[in-house]
Amino acid sequence: MIPPADERGAAAGERDGMAGERDGIAGERIVRFDVWASAVFGAVSVAAAVLPDPLAFVAVPLAVALFLLGSAAFLWAYAVAIGRSRYEVVTMGGVFFLGGEVAPARVARTLRWALAAQVVVAVAVASARPFTALAATVLVPVLGLGLMALWGARHGRFPARTPSP
Repeated sequence: MIPPADERGAAAGERDGMAGERDGIAGERIVRFDVWASAVFGAVSVAAAVLPDPLAFVAVPLAVALFLLGSAAFLWAYAVAIGRSRYEVVTMGGVFFLGGEVAPARVARTLRWALAAQVVVAVAVASARPFTALAATVLVPVLGLGLMALWGARHGRFPARTPSP
């Protein structure tokens, strides 16, 4: 029998991937933010590809902001993964791509689809408007990669490291 989270302590809850989550799936806010950011990016970028003169002034700063958020998430994920690697066998494929049994299937599928949508929209918009400021949309998939890495680093399940003799 597994004792309740308050008896196991915060560290045990963090190792189980349930840090701060009582209801629903751990890291649900990360997943929701990625989906919403992908949807907003898609709508704004496609509209800017159709009407570049008035909307490029919205699409380009949005693309740069999402790139910067993704870069920050990547760095945060890397720092968290380094900390967890002392006690768990953390893999690069598990953290950065949610490979294996690291994440529930729904989480991995949702984050991968959001990344795929970002890549498709970015390539389509940059192809439709090459040599313009809208080519900056190719930076946005860093957001999907960074949020996937952040989810894996904070909430992924990795086996415990066995002590060396």
